[in-house]
Amino acid sequence: MSDKPRILLVDDDEDLLHLIRMRLQANNLDVSAVDSAEKAITELGRYRPHVVITDLRMPGMDGMALFESIQERFLQLPVIILTAHGTIPDAVAAVQRGVFSYLVKPVDADILMDKITQALSQSSPQDDENGDDSDSWRQGIVSCSQAMETLLQQAKAAARTDVSVLIQSETGTGKELLAKAVHRASNRHDAAFMTLNCAAIPETLLESELFGHTAGAYTGAGKATDGLFKAADKGTVFLDEIGDMPLSAQAKLLRVLEQGEVRPVGSTETIKVDVRILSATHHDLHEKVRAGTFREDLFYRLNVITLEQPRLADRREDIPLLANHFAQQLSDRHGREEGMRFAPDAMEVMVSAPWPGNVRQLLNVVEQCVVLSPQNLIPRQLVERALRFKAEKLLNMNDARNQFEHDYLIRLLNLAEGNIALAARLAERNRSEFYNLLKRHDLDPDQFRKPAE
Repeated sequence: MSDKPRILLVDDDEDLLHLIRMRLQANNLDVSAVDSAEKAITELGRYRPHVVITDLRMPGMDGMALFESIQERFLQLPVIILTAHGTIPDAVAAVQRGVFSYLVKPVDADILMDKITQALSQSSPQDDENGDDSDSWRQGIVSCSQAMETLLQQAKAAARTDVSVLIQSETGTGKELLAKAVHRASNRHDAAFMTLNCAAIPETLLESELFGHTAGAYTGAGKATDGLFKAADKGTVFLDEIGDMPLSAQAKLLRVLEQGEVRPVGSTETIKVDVRILSATHHDLHEKVRAGTFREDLFYRLNVITLEQPRLADRREDIPLLANHFAQQLSDRHGREEGMRFAPDAMEVMVSAPWPGNVRQLLNVVEQCVVLSPQNLIPRQLVERALRFKAEKLLNMNDARNQFEHDYLIRLLNLAEGNIALAARLAERNRSEFYNLLKRHDLDPDQFRKPAE
């Protein structure tokens, strides 16, 4: 993706679209030009523009409807509207609703560049507080889907604050990767990012891992340790599977959130800490609160902002990207030749698979295929074997209609025991039409007649 500021240009006038695109490119801008709002919506997730410039009046979805769609998904993406003289009142109303600016056609090139410069200064994708690469905060997240793009915009907005964030998703979706992205996009990005899986640590050791312990606090505690929170002071702590945290540790975690201090196991003194807490779970914490296994006060402190991470099945357009990305990584790791890729019918299987294990399962399937494939082009059969299911071939509309018609006629003939008059009457067709149907499907009614006693 280009390092230049990215501008998405939308106008149904091809001549004007070409002219403005040439002017913007001459000013060292990267421009994607489309001739409808519908195409612009598709382009948003792939191109990730810093500014959108759109005509107001267009066939189908107009510029205002496009702006409203952008507002739902990309709250901080500036939109500049181009309008004819007769629609200036509409443009003014649009500005009052949040459009960044409007310009009257024919557009003055200098004024347009001034507005773009102003818009870029406030654009969320372009405003990078943490480094020279505006996408560095989302490192490792491979996606082109609208669902993930919306989530990442929410994550970046949440990162600018210091509130607690709860990531809610199924197992295997990549919750820790998203938590790291939030940390990198925050003002704590230079400090430590510490992670702990609450379900992987025995209850007897969990409090010590989190809050530290004094020497002799319990059997085997030969020396004092600081614990996760002290080690992450000024940084971020990510608590995965927070729903599995025992109640005793939940009370101490609430103290960290409310008072900014921890008490090591075996100590009577508290230690001040400054940490931002991110947590994640695949459980329904509302249900656990109702069941009494999760503290309600802690739930509300952790759940200031919720990020709903989509299942892989809800972002299928990302599967080819992820599969090829993993294939390249794993080829290097396992010493395979470069350029390993999936055959087209193999990729069809992957895109249509159910993926109950989400991205983690996809990584496992790709690794099996990379290791076992005898050639660089990974075949369909290998993917099906790794998935442990055989994908059904999806019929086109004509084939599906013919299949249904064939099966339906067989059922009718069985029911009527080969009696054409009865079968035609049940199908509500005349006899000649019914005979033609049988002939088309090569069905002989005599085969369905029962032999005489």
